[in-house]
Amino acid sequence: MNKISKAVVSRLPRYYRYLDELRQENIERISSKELSKRMNVTASQIRQDLNNFGGFGQQGYGYNVQYLYEEIGKLLGLNVTHKMVIVGAGNLGQAIANYGNFRNRGFEITALFDKNPELIGKDTAGGKVLDIKYLYDYVKENNVEIVALTLPKEPAQKIAEKLVECGIKAFWNFAHTDLGVSGDIIVENVHLSESLMKLTYRISEKNNSLNK
Repeated sequence: MNKISKAVVSRLPRYYRYLDELRQENIERISSKELSKRMNVTASQIRQDLNNFGGFGQQGYGYNVQYLYEEIGKLLGLNVTHKMVIVGAGNLGQAIANYGNFRNRGFEITALFDKNPELIGKDTAGGKVLDIKYLYDYVKENNVEIVALTLPKEPAQKIAEKLVECGIKAFWNFAHTDLGVSGDIIVENVHLSESLMKLTYRISEKNNSLNK
């Protein structure tokens, strides 16, 4: 398989979400044209994206919804369980832990870590909040694959570096900083304020066009 562009990969979760909705509606097959209307993208874009992985459809038949859902799930690595811990058990960390859809998608949040004594020992849907001093031994002993960082930027870099030494290969980074880790470490940055600023830019752009 040729190297797939980041743009195509970034659209796969959206296909997965819409296909799940179709499953819930008991729709067994759908054409690229019908799917394009739901997703507000062109049918040719859908066909081009899916052709990167073999196509999955048949001319005159369309796509088998359940089959395509399962295949995209495999591409996204959702056919296996991924163990994850959260470092930072404040409001954001607890919200992530309590979001049930992560468990439904195969992400097993096993514990949260924090240094705040008022949070240590608290039960969440993602497990008990543990003292951060146990973090490094925990990830080594429990085959943790992903660490979500929901803590201030100052300690994030140092903690990430120590976790890499413990064998962590991927970070879901909510800290307000870009992690400086080696190139083979996978980092998905989620900067909430930047996303919100993109939204306000579009509002400003729209208002400016209306005022011209």
